[in-house]
Amino acid sequence: MVLKLINFAGSLCVLLYGMKLMSDGIQKGAGQKLQKALAFVTGNRFVGLLTGMILTMIIQSSGATTVMVVTFVNAGLMTLQQSIGVIFGANIGTTVTGWIVALFGFNFKMETLAVPIFGIGYLLTVNKRIHKEGFGQALMGFALLFIGLGWLSSAFQLDADSPLVHLLAIVQGYGAASIMIGVVVGTIITGLLHSSSAMSAIIITMAYNKLVNWEFSAAMIIGSTIGSTIDAIMASFGAKPDAKRVALVHVLFNLSTAVIALIIFKPFLAFVDFITPTFSKNQIIYDITMLHTIFKVFGAIIFLPFVKQIVWLMNRLVKDDENALPTEYHLEFNERMAMESPEGCVFRVQKEMTVFADVVVEMFDSLQDGLQHPDKDFIENHFSRIEQLENYTDQMQDEIVHYLVRCSHLHLSDESKDNVSTMMQLAGEMESMADGCLNIANQIKKAVEKKMEFPKEDVDRLLPYFELARQLLYFIHKNVAKMQSLTQEQFEFASEIEQQIDDERRSLRKIARDRMEKGGDVRTELLYIDMVRQIEKFSDRCFDVAGELGKTVRGSIHQRIS
Repeated sequence: MVLKLINFAGSLCVLLYGMKLMSDGIQKGAGQKLQKALAFVTGNRFVGLLTGMILTMIIQSSGATTVMVVTFVNAGLMTLQQSIGVIFGANIGTTVTGWIVALFGFNFKMETLAVPIFGIGYLLTVNKRIHKEGFGQALMGFALLFIGLGWLSSAFQLDADSPLVHLLAIVQGYGAASIMIGVVVGTIITGLLHSSSAMSAIIITMAYNKLVNWEFSAAMIIGSTIGSTIDAIMASFGAKPDAKRVALVHVLFNLSTAVIALIIFKPFLAFVDFITPTFSKNQIIYDITMLHTIFKVFGAIIFLPFVKQIVWLMNRLVKDDENALPTEYHLEFNERMAMESPEGCVFRVQKEMTVFADVVVEMFDSLQDGLQHPDKDFIENHFSRIEQLENYTDQMQDEIVHYLVRCSHLHLSDESKDNVSTMMQLAGEMESMADGCLNIANQIKKAVEKKMEFPKEDVDRLLPYFELARQLLYFIHKNVAKMQSLTQEQFEFASEIEQQIDDERRSLRKIARDRMEKGGDVRTELLYIDMVRQIEKFSDRCFDVAGELGKTVRGSIHQRIS
């Protein structure tokens, strides 16, 4: 008996590791394309349902999809309303594992094919030239899944006098109470495994070996749906209210569908029995798989028309945090996300880089009022805000770099590794840009406090110069949001603006110096020259960001410009 338990534990670990390896490999092979597809779901609930379903079918993990959804809502990439359809779809998508197990796990000797499949996958992972490491890892996981399933089936081939057989016979003999026991067992084991797909594979294997009957299997399937919500709950710890609402939607949706299924338990099982095609043998494994699918599909059909009402209810149940301090920045590293979807961690921080750029744009735009109207109104209404945002960007740089360092230790695709490296550089450059905005604001403040007045023609010359810097800032803001390499034409555009700024800086400095030589106020002219220099330094930082985004083309263009 002890040996059987050890075999069962080992087989289960191989099965779970195979599913994990397959999920990670598919995500790694696809880079961040899957995350981008999820992040840009439209407000259409049916599109969201389809997206969640297909994504979960591909990565073979509703837990990974749910964790991504919670994280993306927390980051502002998705709204609560958009996420609900995806959650419903993920519940349907997770049933595909059961069909794979039922159709191929017992009818063919998949363990025999698993060995060469594993070998092919291994060759793909070690051959760096073809850049298919992720898909090789997915093949290895696929092979391990069926090896683990074969071993699990062998572990469940018990003698009639085995203690486990007697225990299962006892718990299945209590009528209605047995149903509740099955639900509880399914909930607890799924929560411990963090995988409803693995639990469904275990239930199907037990039923195949005649250890559990039809009703008890169905009860455990229903319980596994409740247990699968553990990932969403863990991902919502420390998250924003909307992310907590998404987790609550997942819990209440799965719990509600489970309650409905239990209320109509007997008729529901009869209906599944009626619509499931009849096979020559082992009919129960197909009945279980069909029940799992119908159960999830019916749940989505019942609740999908009420998405707006669900959003309203979630907003009432989970209140916004009125004590939150918007001046404090925190970027939590989600361990569950790192386990389920390491690529999603990188995509998550890309959103924060866009927020970083938004803050810098707000700071720079606030300076224009000070340049046009350097008065006490600027100090009262704008300077304190710029000062506050500069402190906020210091926090952003610290938190983002710390987050990216942790990301760098994850198993990522080459694309994501490059993005991590680029974003580390961008965080430093954008923090320097924020410092530059504060420096310019301090100069405007100094001019107001010292009652220095710039001639109108000086201000009129300065504003077009400032506008060139703004044009370069908006250009890099748009491309940071995309986090894509610049084309040669785009980098040339940034280079031309930078060259115009350099030429204009020399012209403005010459005018100020000429005025000093003609008896102008030295302090005012020096402050004006310093302001021109600070704007030019700001544009240099913008151009450095463009350089980070255009590494592949900047070398040749620099040579041409020089």
